[in-house]
Parts: sequence; C-alpha cells; structure tokens
Amino acid sequence: MSGNSKLIWNCDSVEPALRTMLETLECEYPLASRGRGLKLKFRRVDRPDVYSRVSRSTGEFLVEYNSLQGAARGVGGALAGLTGEEITPFKTLGIMLDVSRNMVMRVDHLKSWLRRLALAGHNMVMLYTEDVYELEEYAHFGWMRGAYTIEEIQELDAYAARLGIEMIGCIQTLGHLEQILQWSEFSPVRDTASVLMVDAPETYRLIGSMLDFWKAALTSRRIHIGMDETHDLGRGRFLDHFGYERAFDLFNRHLGKVNAMCAERGLAPMIWSDMYFRLSNPNQEYYNLDNPIPDDVRRKIPAGVQLVYWDYYHERSEVYAAMIRAHKELGFVPVMGSGIWTWTKLWYDHNRTHSTAAPCIAACRAEGVTELFFTMWGDDGAYCNYDSALAGIAYTADLAFGTEDLNRTAERFEAVCGGDFAVHIAAGELDFCLDGPASPDRAGVYPERQVIASALLWDDPLQGIVFDSYKRLDPEFDLKTLDHYEELLCRIMPESENGLAGDVDHAVNMLRLLIRKLELRGALEAAYDAGDRIALREIAAAMVPAAVAALRKFDESFRRQWLACAKPFGLERIQARNAGLAARLEELARRIQEFLDGEIDCIEELEARLPASAPFECFRNYRGVSSVSYII
Repeated sequence: MSGNSKLIWNCDSVEPALRTMLETLECEYPLASRGRGLKLKFRRVDRPDVYSRVSRSTGEFLVEYNSLQGAARGVGGALAGLTGEEITPFKTLGIMLDVSRNMVMRVDHLKSWLRRLALAGHNMVMLYTEDVYELEEYAHFGWMRGAYTIEEIQELDAYAARLGIEMIGCIQTLGHLEQILQWSEFSPVRDTASVLMVDAPETYRLIGSMLDFWKAALTSRRIHIGMDETHDLGRGRFLDHFGYERAFDLFNRHLGKVNAMCAERGLAPMIWSDMYFRLSNPNQEYYNLDNPIPDDVRRKIPAGVQLVYWDYYHERSEVYAAMIRAHKELGFVPVMGSGIWTWTKLWYDHNRTHSTAAPCIAACRAEGVTELFFTMWGDDGAYCNYDSALAGIAYTADLAFGTEDLNRTAERFEAVCGGDFAVHIAAGELDFCLDGPASPDRAGVYPERQVIASALLWDDPLQGIVFDSYKRLDPEFDLKTLDHYEELLCRIMPESENGLAGDVDHAVNMLRLLIRKLELRGALEAAYDAGDRIALREIAAAMVPAAVAALRKFDESFRRQWLACAKPFGLERIQARNAGLAARLEELARRIQEFLDGEIDCIEELEARLPASAPFECFRNYRGVSSVSYII
C-alpha cells in the first residue's frame, strides 16, 4: 500500500464494535470513514478459530474475520499491504507488561501500545502491578513509585475496550511484595521480607483492598493474583509465632481464602503455577517433574482458579509439552506465559525471544492451549528501551498467527510501528555469544560465554569486575567484543532515529559508551602491567574524559527515551547508577595521577585481579557489577 494512501471504510456497513475500533485507530493511522483512497471492506465469517483474511482487488481491500481480534489483525495487514489467510488457535493472545520494576508506563503512551497491539492481533493486556496502584487506606502503598490512580486504570480499560482488548489486573497477593513490606505500616502483614503473613487478619484486609481496587477499575472479571516464587513461605515471623508448617498446606490454605474473597466479588482468579511444582522437590526447581505433587495437595487446589505456566527459558518444544501435560494431570489446561525478552536487557533481545517463544508456541498448538501471553519483565531496573520491544510484539504475534516470514513481519512492523524491523533486531545483538550463535537448553541459565551488555556498561572501570571475568573466560574477549560492537554500530547508525518504535539513537549511544569503556579498560590493564607511564598518562588525560563524554550522552538519551514512555518515578535509580559510573571514571583518572606522581606505590584495585584459574561468574544485575561488597 502506498504510504500516502488512505483506507476508506463505510461506517454504515460495519458492526458497531468494529466501527468504534476503526474510529479509535484513525487518530494515528491512514484510516477514514470518508474521503478518497482505497476502499476497506469487511465481511464476517463463521469459523471456529480466530480468523483473519485480507484480499485485494482493484481499488479495495477486503477483510474477512470472525472476531474483533481477527478484524483488527486484518486491518493491520491491509495497512501494510499484506494479503492472505491467517488463523490462530489462541482465543486469548496478549502481553503482560511489568510496571513494578522502576518503569511505570504513562497512560498516553500505553494507549499508543494498545493501538499497535490490536493491529497485531492481540486481545488481552495485563499490567503487572505489585504495589503500583493507589489504595486509599494505605499511605505507603505505591508511594513515590508512580502508582496508577483508579481513574487512570479506568481510562485505559475504556480505551482498550474500544480496540477489542481485555485488560486484566496482574497483582501479588502473597510474595514479591518487598516494596511495601519495607514500611512499618505493613509490619502486621509481614512474614518475611517479601512474603505476606498467612492467616493474619490484617493480611486479608489488605488483600481485600487490592481486590476492591481492581474490581472497580476494570470491566474484566478475571484477575491474576500472582503467588509465585514464595520460596521462604512460613519461614519468617510465621515460624516464630506458630512453628513449622508444610509450605504446601500454607499455600493452599491461603489460596483458598483469597479465592473465596475473589468469589465474593465476582472475580475469577488465576495464579502462577510454579510453587506447586517447586514445593514438591527439595531444590525448589520449577521444571523438575521427577517429584510428584502429593495427592492431598492436588485435591485442595481450588477448581475455579486458572493456573498460569510461565516459561521463557527452554528451547525445545518437548520441555514445554511435558510441562503442559503435567498441568493437565493436575486437572488444568494452563494459560501459557511465554516471554518477549526485555529484562536485564538494554534493548529487546530478538535471538533470545525467538529461541524460546517459537518452541513454546509450537507446544501450545500441539497440546491444545488456547490462552497465551508474553511477559515483558523489568528485572534489575527496567532499563530496556521498552519501545524496542514492539518488534518482539509484532514477531511473536506473527508466530501465533502462523506467519514465519520475517519479510512480512517487517512490512507489518513498519506500517504499524513506524520502524525498521531489521535495524531493531540488529540493535538487540548488544548481548551476544563470544563463539557465535549458541542455544544450550539450561533453564534460567545464560550460555556461559554470553556477553551481557548491561553488565559491561555499569562495570566498575577501576575494579573491572565484569571485564576481568570475561577476560579469564576468553583472553581475546575484549577484542572480539569491540569488533562485534563496532560492526553493529555501523549497521544501525545510518538508521539512527527517534521514531514510533525503539529509540535507535539511544542504542547508538549505548554502543559508543560500551566501546569507549572496553577500549579504556583494555588499554589500562596493558599499560599498568607493562609499567608504561606515558600510556597511563594518556589514559587519564584523554581516554577517561572520552568515556565520561560518552556516558553523558548515554545518560541524556536514556532520560529522553524514559520520559517519552514512562512516569518520572524510577528514573532516579538509573541516573544514580550513571552518576556513580561517572564518579568512578573520574576516580580512575585520579588514581592514575596519584600513581604517576608517586603518592601511591601501586593502584591496589588493579593489583587485585583474580588468577586465570578462578571460576567464571556470570553477572546479571547492577549490584553484582558495581561492587563485590554486599551491603545490607
């Protein structure tokens, strides 16, 4: 379709829900109910699965569909000039956006995402909100965290409904509540630092307030009540007060109470399923099927609760299929939670997404799973450029609709998101394997030789914790990484843009900073080890200021892309990291000068490197890369 062409639809010939959707999309896309352009016609058909077919004849596109989801997918195809038939068995297809790890997406920006999601064929969105919503009874709940008001959630819900998208609250009612449990206000409900106190009346008063908020905020009666990764359930204040009780019993008793509270409010809950599998084996491994879940535990799982199986790590469809069958043996066809890789990433990681989502989708098709969503976590600070993940949203939706042609994905992405798909995928190669593509199937574990860009970026320049770890792993690590990043910079720099998708200019700044830091550390170690005082003087006078300048540009573009997408709360955490890195770069120059001036006999931090025989550590969070000191 020509970039200047409009698609003209007849408001008298479409059903009311479709008319509302088209009117909502007109604010951004070349769609209109009057004027000149290509005609856009619609025909509803009777099909069992979600169906979308786009055909083109002289002067018009015809979209055949059997649901609003299929119609929206068809409109997205017509905008891209794509024709053909698409079918998906997934009657629920959506995303779960983590807004609890610093980044809280603004309402206006989330609306733009809802438009893109609809045109990709999604019909569900979860907002993962641990405490990022306001509860009037609790002053510290979401305080200084960018908490959504009930009016904001209601506004989003109404907007999503216009696009045929169900919004579902995704909260926590047992664990992952560190943010509130740090406050004395919540002392009565604290079992451990992250887990609520089972059986405490105050716990259920708090949960009642949570459920009341979401019942009033959303029209959907479905709600995700969390309850994952409560590894220390019953091991804190509960143990002190009541003694030891089997975690299975605590978990089921608590779930039964919360389930009853949901039923009183007309809500249908779902939970993450991992604890049922973890508690059945001594190492609390989710994907270990060698230890059966006790029969008495199975019998007490409330029948009205949906189980959500999350897995974004495995790369073989057989693993997913086996876990799905294990859920069926519990009496539940699970909702599947796959992943679009945004966590511990500076940019959407397409390779990781492809290697895990594709086999997951294949297993879901084979095992009859009809509800699928893709998590987008923000672990370690939500520093990913989130709009870059729109490429992953387009890609995984295409897989769900049976489309594996990346050229078609690229055309839809350009029409719907306004970005260059190939450039966005390339920028995701900030994380790469030193030996080229690799895909070991070890749940939750990165390939050992995987270079993690965020770890390198915040690596302390004087201590070189991450640099030296990789150097022990591969003596040519820095040269290989520099070659890779410089080649990658050449690939994406001509396309640098601040478009409707990811901020490629920000990715350019990331690469330039990474290159400067790698060059600096490599030159520093070589000069110090050789006793080259001239080289050390040049490092302090030129290379350190160059790295600081690159850091300033990165910090500025980070701020720009953050505020274009999110509320300001949480930005302070990343700015503090960047400021700390700047201070440490300047400290490096001072230490070099003190050494050159004879004020110190050696630079102790450079003397403290580990021997080559030391085991490799894979650093994946800021706390590990900025210092080895563990401060409580």
